[in-house]
Amino acid sequence: MTGLTHLDADGAAHMVDVGGKQSTAREAIAGGRITMSPAALAAVRDGAAAKGDVIAVARIAGIMAAKRTSDLIPLCHPLPLSRVAVDLAFDDTGIVVTATAATDGKTGVEMEALTAVSVALLTIYDMAKAIDKAMVVTDIRLLAKTGGKSEPWTAPTR
Repeated sequence: MTGLTHLDADGAAHMVDVGGKQSTAREAIAGGRITMSPAALAAVRDGAAAKGDVIAVARIAGIMAAKRTSDLIPLCHPLPLSRVAVDLAFDDTGIVVTATAATDGKTGVEMEALTAVSVALLTIYDMAKAIDKAMVVTDIRLLAKTGGKSEPWTAPTR
């Protein structure tokens, strides 16, 4: 089995050994969005959702989730995160979430950024579902990464 680093030669799942890797500054940026009805969007934007400040809670949920990624994704290494930022922006049909995770370490922070985005979006859904159960969480993806031995990477434009 080649190409899949979490599988050994026999195809068994294992945690990748990063012990011999060089520690470097690493950063990953992920994004995603949630679309919703105009009523739900207005309630979230105006701070009128019954459960409270959706944006503030989603931001905190995303940060907390990034810090717990190795507890959620079985083969992820626990990382000492130096920074996690979760930004939320309104557009005409929903909310775009962007998360940045950074560390100085031996492995990347892509999963932490992706986890932050996913949980922030799910938190928005949870807090606004009384207004719109048909919200759609979509387009969760890695946008960019730097650090390690590979070149900086940026997602192709869609």
